[in-house]
Amino acid sequence: MLLVSCAPTASAHPVTADPSPTSTRPDSRVYVTNQQDNTVSVIDAHAHKVIATVPAGTAPEGVAVSADGRRLYVADSGSARVSVLDTHTYKTVATVPVGKSPTGVALSPDSGSLYVTNGTSNTVSLIDTRTQRATATIPVGRSPVNVALSRDGAQAYVTNAGSGTLSVIDTRTHQVTRQLPAGQSPVAVAVTKDGKAAYVADEVGTRVLAIATDSGKAATVNVGTGPFDVAIGPDGRHAYSANLGPGSVSVIDTGSKHVSATIDLGPPGTDPFNLAVTDDAIYVTNQGAGTLAVVDSASRKVVATVTVGAQPYGVAVS
Repeated sequence: MLLVSCAPTASAHPVTADPSPTSTRPDSRVYVTNQQDNTVSVIDAHAHKVIATVPAGTAPEGVAVSADGRRLYVADSGSARVSVLDTHTYKTVATVPVGKSPTGVALSPDSGSLYVTNGTSNTVSLIDTRTQRATATIPVGRSPVNVALSRDGAQAYVTNAGSGTLSVIDTRTHQVTRQLPAGQSPVAVAVTKDGKAAYVADEVGTRVLAIATDSGKAATVNVGTGPFDVAIGPDGRHAYSANLGPGSVSVIDTGSKHVSATIDLGPPGTDPFNLAVTDDAIYVTNQGAGTLAVVDSASRKVVATVTVGAQPYGVAVS
């Protein structure tokens, strides 16, 4: 049953899907998973308004939307599956069994493959999105949280919070080719447009690591307390870190690898959790506040705060 929400915009958070770095089309829909409510909030990106609330398995976390905007993939962490939703009807069209505690999801550039981190199984599931079946299970490190692909789709990078490593998967052979040191508790990763660096949010270490993908050497960027997610902007010049403790987003210059600006999202307890960055906006789920913050990409000012469900987690944009 479809639950339609009339929640108004209020005045004034892996494995996240990165928007296409070359896309210039305006944002249309924003999808937010609500972990406690077992729902997805569908938000009109222009009106900053919830237009539907859709059932989505048990404890939904990571979310990704296909390149054509027609399919939504949701990691149901409480039911060891991925739900596939039709974005026109908001109905679940398939459920795909994966490992235990699926958390992060990432689509290949052609949206033909979906990578899913299974936090309790210590694996990554590979789903063929044409058949809606899992075709491979790849062992990684302990407690994998998030996954991101290189722009060419040749490598998948997985943060393993339990082992403090970043697994690098060759997507042709489905084999882990390297395990790179990645701090104390790496929970999120984003890859630069040129593929030369992977930015990793180290939640316990209160830092983001810029790890060179060739050498594995890491530069440390000090951000706010408890960075839980990281994303690369469409132009590649900036990375963004969602910081739980201070209720902020750190803007990182990818050239100098220093924080160039800080965006205030609210007091401690707001808990910025996950984010998605487009040409138009920075969308941040605030898990403690039960909201989605919409930040104008140019001014870096919060332009809307949208009330969603309880404990919002992942966010994806089409």
